Amino acid sequence: MTDLEVFHLATPDEWATARATGSVAPPSLATEGFVHCSTADQVDDTIARHFTSVDALVLLRLRVAELGDALRWEESRPGEAFPHVYRAIAVDEVVDAVHWRRPDA
Repeated sequence: MTDLEVFHLATPDEWATARATGSVAPPSLATEGFVHCSTADQVDDTIARHFTSVDALVLLRLRVAELGDALRWEESRPGEAFPHVYRAIAVDEVVDAVHWRRPDA
């Protein structure tokens, strides 16, 4: 599955903090032990489920090869595996930061 594109979704403020500190380390890393991610095919559903009140996001496309063993594919919904990164993500492991806005915002 490492040939798929993997994204972490962040708010613009979270991305600004990551750039200032050098790493993406959302609260889920401390509370759950990993950074939630999605494939390109999962991004729309992830936004619809978890970011209903958010009008702007930054889709961080990650360098999958550099994540190594920290990237694990785990079932989050029945029958659907999601990528999880079991460490902070270095800013230089972000290939691209695509700004997204809700169409009706």
